[in-house]
Amino acid sequence: MKWINQLERRFSRLAIKNLMYYIVFLNAVIFLLILIDNTGSVIPLLALNPALILEGEVWRLISYIFIPPTTSIFFAVFVLYFYYMVGTSLEREWGSFKFNLYYLIGMLGTTAAAFIAGGGATGVYLNMSLFLAFAYIYPNFEILLFLIAPIKVKYLAWLYWFFIGYTVLTARLPHKAAALVSLANFILFFGYDIIKNLRRRQQVSRNRRKFNSQFKKKDE
Repeated sequence: MKWINQLERRFSRLAIKNLMYYIVFLNAVIFLLILIDNTGSVIPLLALNPALILEGEVWRLISYIFIPPTTSIFFAVFVLYFYYMVGTSLEREWGSFKFNLYYLIGMLGTTAAAFIAGGGATGVYLNMSLFLAFAYIYPNFEILLFLIAPIKVKYLAWLYWFFIGYTVLTARLPHKAAALVSLANFILFFGYDIIKNLRRRQQVSRNRRKFNSQFKKKDE
């Protein structure tokens, strides 16, 4: 990832350290505001709405990532802790700049999808793209599913890929676009490695078939 290294040398001083801490903290704050708000105006005020952004409500370009993923207290605590664990793990692995860049690309993709498809969007797909990166780097890391059953994250990642495919096939256009474009950061960061690994596996498979073919000829 030479282009990332070049960007890091030039702009590393701009990185926000512990970025996921601030995102999760503000998600928690907004969650509490939603609980005490009787008007139901918190989420509409923060949501990514292209029409309202064009009218001058530019804070929506950022505020939508602070909308909590659920209104259930139990699931909110679980999901926000999961986001924090995934985000801080990636920042330790990459450093603050690369993690910031990954998140920023995901935000730009989500925003572009909302404008292109003419619909709103939340940070759910964006945060799940963090999970895909985490699962790619730490495929055998185990979590307790529903705090009971241990499961490796690589299996949850495959489930999420299935969910993306199902969304693309069945959902409305704004959701299709959000699901697809949220993968832009994952593809930019890991696409080259994935292709290289596939080619290596194909080469190993060809070499194995060639060896077996030569071995059989010798036996004949």
